[in-house]
Amino acid sequence: MIDFVRRAGRWADGQATLLLLATMLMWAGNAVAGRLAVGEISPMVLVCLRWMIVCVFLGIVARRRLIEDWPELKRNWPMVVVMGATGYTAFNAMFYAAAHHTSGVNMTILQGSIPVFTLIGAFVAFRTPVTGVQVLGMAVTLFGVLVIGTKGHPEALSELRFNIGDVWLVTACILYAAYTVALRKRPKASGLGFFAAMAMVAFLTSLPVLAAEGLRGEIVWPTPKGWVIMLYVAIFPSFLAQIFFMRGVEIIGPGRAALFANLVPAFGAIMAVLMLDEVFETFHAVSLVLVLGGIYIAERLGKR
Repeated sequence: MIDFVRRAGRWADGQATLLLLATMLMWAGNAVAGRLAVGEISPMVLVCLRWMIVCVFLGIVARRRLIEDWPELKRNWPMVVVMGATGYTAFNAMFYAAAHHTSGVNMTILQGSIPVFTLIGAFVAFRTPVTGVQVLGMAVTLFGVLVIGTKGHPEALSELRFNIGDVWLVTACILYAAYTVALRKRPKASGLGFFAAMAMVAFLTSLPVLAAEGLRGEIVWPTPKGWVIMLYVAIFPSFLAQIFFMRGVEIIGPGRAALFANLVPAFGAIMAVLMLDEVFETFHAVSLVLVLGGIYIAERLGKR
């Protein structure tokens, strides 16, 4: 019986690893799509329309689940609203806004704070135990993020300058970490029904942000290429990745799941090489090895 439980645990961990790896690959593609979107569609139009498309899609495939889950979602509507508004709308709006004020190096490095904030939040909220080996694994992944962010020259950290964009980015990372921690206590609804409710919240709360962009005269409606980018962002990073991430958190918890987020800059750099004709350099490989190695240390050795 004990052996069966152990095998079941290993299978669940393996499933979570595959789901989270796929999630980070799609989120890395989102970063590349964001770069391709410059001049093709403005940031807040992208935020708003991506959730509108997701809502239409979920209205087709998840209508029955949403109806079945509605009593539970209605009882927990404050939590649904807060999680959708912070984890989806606010995070993306602040992330895109920060890109106009800070450097790519700063954005890459500061995103590495999400697992740290999540681990702290999980400990404060649920007293989730943290071992020394897990901390070591996180440190190794963070160093991998520094390598990719500084292009293999960590001494460049002395030249970093911080501004309001960095404040927005750190705030966005804290919000997403809080969203990740909160997933552990989400309403007892199906994953699809819960996600459909949050997607509707994300769309509705993105409308004021879109209006603000319009008042500034910065709206760029999608070109044909912009629509292709929009469909990719809506189907993969916004739909499939969110479902995969929720399931991964459900299996292994928020602290361990968030550690995989450090793969995003490494995967993003490799995808940029393949799709944006950027040069693959040694530091790309070093960063990927460090991030994957850190995750292995935290996930496998840490549990032992």
